[in-house]
Amino acid sequence: MTDKAIDPVELTARLVRCPSVTPQDAGALEVVREVLEDAGFACHRADRAGTGNLFARWGDRGHARTLGFNGHTDVVPVGDAEAWSADPFGAEIRDGLLWGRGAVDMKSGVAAFAAAAADFVRNTPPDGAIILAITGDEEGEAEHGTRALLDWMAARGETMSACIVGEPTSRARFGDMMKIGRRGSMSAWFTARGVQGHAAYPHRAKNPVSAMARLIDRLASHRLDEGTAHFDASTLAPTTIDTGNPATNVIPAECRATVNIRFNDAHSGASLTAWLEEEARRVEEETGVRLEMKVKISGESFLTPPGALSDLVANAVEAECGLRPEMSTSGGTSDARFIKDHCPVVEFGLVGRTMHQVDERVEVEQIRRLKAVYSRIISDYFR
Repeated sequence: MTDKAIDPVELTARLVRCPSVTPQDAGALEVVREVLEDAGFACHRADRAGTGNLFARWGDRGHARTLGFNGHTDVVPVGDAEAWSADPFGAEIRDGLLWGRGAVDMKSGVAAFAAAAADFVRNTPPDGAIILAITGDEEGEAEHGTRALLDWMAARGETMSACIVGEPTSRARFGDMMKIGRRGSMSAWFTARGVQGHAAYPHRAKNPVSAMARLIDRLASHRLDEGTAHFDASTLAPTTIDTGNPATNVIPAECRATVNIRFNDAHSGASLTAWLEEEARRVEEETGVRLEMKVKISGESFLTPPGALSDLVANAVEAECGLRPEMSTSGGTSDARFIKDHCPVVEFGLVGRTMHQVDERVEVEQIRRLKAVYSRIISDYFR
């Protein structure tokens, strides 16, 4: 065990050098495990279905004050490696920036919190417990990542009183935004089945393209809501309409389409599914074309009401950065959608401008400041 403060930049670089493109771990979780075990954390692998997950706890199980952290070490694919100006897994530091896939999303967040937690328990052992739940399956299907960790914890009586998720949340300046909730997300796949025929004799066919166009127009033209107290208006976006028909004089027998909905707390996945089904049945009745629908709800909308946890994070950010973060519910989904059923959860992390892009990179100083914010959150939580 070492008493030397952990450099979050060096730790981020070690993680970036692990090419942990989902579902590969490439040793990233063991890098985190090594750092935490050296500080006295009890670490366990909670792998499921080939997905790597790491659970780490310092302090007694079931303590009334248990601060949790959730993050992921998996990353999205590099894309065109030739388009990068640095090795995507080289963790090169140049011009005050650390370059590489996962530098922003979100190996720096994992490194910063792990460093902050390890340093804190060495120097100021808290009256309570600290848990880190780190997954290797956030950028993929997310079926066996944080969900598996929470299942593993439930089976062993492991609980968090509150949790910080380290996703990149800042918008333009480090510290300007935190997330206190997220919109729900769902996708619907429609298949219209008609009757094939000659385009010159449309009365002898049932055109699935016309039926699908009518349905998609109705869905896209409908305003779901005007927004709620903490959420922007919900949105529905058609993402594809396909027939695979190369002929201009043939009405096809089948047409497929997909829509994605990002919804606020005025709706649930079930209520939106019912609406989609109702609209599809109406078009069926009007056109005689049969419509089938398959739905996947990736996550329900949720909100952690402003209060003790959001104040804890906002106060730490303001103390370290000189600005108070806006409380937001914008953006896509995160693993906070699973944790919200376990305990109150908020998200805070780096500026996410280059995440998932070619030449993903982060200011080295931001990583150090992120560790400082996390250190203050931990200190204030156990004060």
